[in-house]
Amino acid sequence: MNEKNKQILLVKRPKGTPDSDSFQVIESDIKQPENGEVLIRTLYVSVDPYLRGRMIDAPSYVAPFQLNEVIEGGVIGEVLESKTDQLNQGDIVIGGFGWQTYYTAKATEVRKIDQDIAPISTHLGILGMTGLTAYFGLLDIGKPKKNETVVISGAAGAVGSVVGQIARIKGARVVGIAGSNEKLQYLKEELQFDEAINYKTTSNLKDDLASACPNGVDVYFDNVGGEISDAVHAHLNKFARIPVCGAISSYNLEGEDVGPRVQTTLIKKSAFMQGFTVGDFANQFPDGTAELAKWLNEGKLQYQETIKEGFENIPDAFLDLFKGNNIGKLLVKVADISN
Repeated sequence: MNEKNKQILLVKRPKGTPDSDSFQVIESDIKQPENGEVLIRTLYVSVDPYLRGRMIDAPSYVAPFQLNEVIEGGVIGEVLESKTDQLNQGDIVIGGFGWQTYYTAKATEVRKIDQDIAPISTHLGILGMTGLTAYFGLLDIGKPKKNETVVISGAAGAVGSVVGQIARIKGARVVGIAGSNEKLQYLKEELQFDEAINYKTTSNLKDDLASACPNGVDVYFDNVGGEISDAVHAHLNKFARIPVCGAISSYNLEGEDVGPRVQTTLIKKSAFMQGFTVGDFANQFPDGTAELAKWLNEGKLQYQETIKEGFENIPDAFLDLFKGNNIGKLLVKVADISN
């Protein structure tokens, strides 16, 4: 194969909001597969907010990226050449080999996906990490009950949009917080949320939440943290549950994220607040994926994808996450499946 492997490296640790200077595109030779390996061509790349945390050289639940190395992340690819009995040429696989156009993997590094369940891109979204994050965060931590009120921040994003739909399946009243009128229209008209609030245009988020949640808040699925979460906490009911999935409002802060303290509210409301990552539920992934696929096929779940095209556009797509430019799952399409 004469073609080169394009790779995107992290070359500078960003301070504040990342910019294009943090990344560099290089070309390298494609490593030919040896026994037990497959050569994979990248089709879709997932960009996710958690990647920002890995660009900081600090301890976390996953190791930070190393400078001058390929940025890791979820990828769907096509097997071009196989030297293992476990995978065949033409198989579509998912793995974490990141921002590069080709990858030579051991068969154990990737997993074959079923192309008949749904479009392959869904395995990076509603049937993948983001869907499972919504599923386990809401059901195992939030535990919504019929007629309870569930509030979701970042509600039009990849995780939040699924959380709201699952809450509706469970019979809850669903209120979404998002950042544009287009997103509010999507939440109410397509996903059938009961109410939606534009945090960028509201003059008083606490008052709007009081109107949208006349019976208070029983479950708050927190994707953003910051002042939005402070406003929601003021409306928590007794024994409320708060799954803490993300804090994107603070990811690019250069100083400390200082705000109202939550302890007094938790004590007064006997509320439960738990941070989590989807990996906490890894042994339950098959069950979660099966139920999500069932709901999808029954028409109980919908999904929307924001897809950018072109390998070189991966950094710009990643930066769009912090501008709120996506509805649903944000992906970059790198190539088509071979004919």
